[in-house]
This record gives sequence, C-alpha cells and structure tokens, in this order.
Amino acid sequence: RSTLMACAECILEFQESFFRKGPGHLVPLSLADVAERIGVHESTVSRAVKEKYIQCSMGVYPLSYFFSAPAPDGSDVSRRAVLLQLRELIDGEDKAHPLSDEKLRCLLEQKGCVLSRRTVAKYRDELRIPSTTGRKQYETSGAF
Repeated sequence: RSTLMACAECILEFQESFFRKGPGHLVPLSLADVAERIGVHESTVSRAVKEKYIQCSMGVYPLSYFFSAPAPDGSDVSRRAVLLQLRELIDGEDKAHPLSDEKLRCLLEQKGCVLSRRTVAKYRDELRIPSTTGRKQYETSGAF
C-alpha cells in the first residue's frame, strides 16, 4: 500500500502539467524514473500500478496511462500528447479540404513537436485515421 501511494505521489509530481492543463501536457515518464525516485525496482512500480486507477477532474485514468515514451524528437512532450494533438488537428480540419501529412507535420512543429512526415503518417495510421483522400468529404448540392 505504501509503494502504491509513493508511486501515485510521484506520478502526480511528474505529471503536474497534465493535471493543471490537460491531456495535451502529458510529459514523458518511465517506470525507471518513478522507481529511482522512490527507491524500488521498476518491476515493483509496474506491479504496484497494474490495474490501479486515479480519478481527477478530467475523468478516471489507469495509472499506467501516465507512463509514456518521449516524442521521437526527444522533446519534453510525450508520444501520447503528440497523438492527441494530431487527432485534434484532424478533427478540426475542413472536411472538404483535409490536411496533408506534410501540413500536419508543419502545424505540429509550430506547437513544438518536430516530427518527420513519415512519423506523422505512422501516427495517423496508429489512430486509424485514413489518408487525405480517405478523409475528404465532397460537398453535395441539391441542384442537378
């Protein structure tokens, strides 16, 4: 029980920006980071957080959610946060003129996530989002 509490406190400390600003601010965090901080082995942290949840103002999250690899550019943004930003960009696009992977790459770069176009395409595929042509919705008019 004390190990679980120590893990949860450590996660809260590392992920403070997530709890204050939202899911787009999740920072990279590994089991090793927490294990080193609380003085136990990584496997102990893994067992302690397995199937445990935390409730916050944004909902209920498994503790494992807060362990995320860094984005490929080595920035302090987690991979999960990049995926979330990518989804938000695509959800907000003009459906008649969807954004290309290159344009998405440029928009992510403006937000501080430097990725290659191929990585953007890979992440888009992981999110099961079709390519530009698959997302395009044609306008229909009532006139014939």
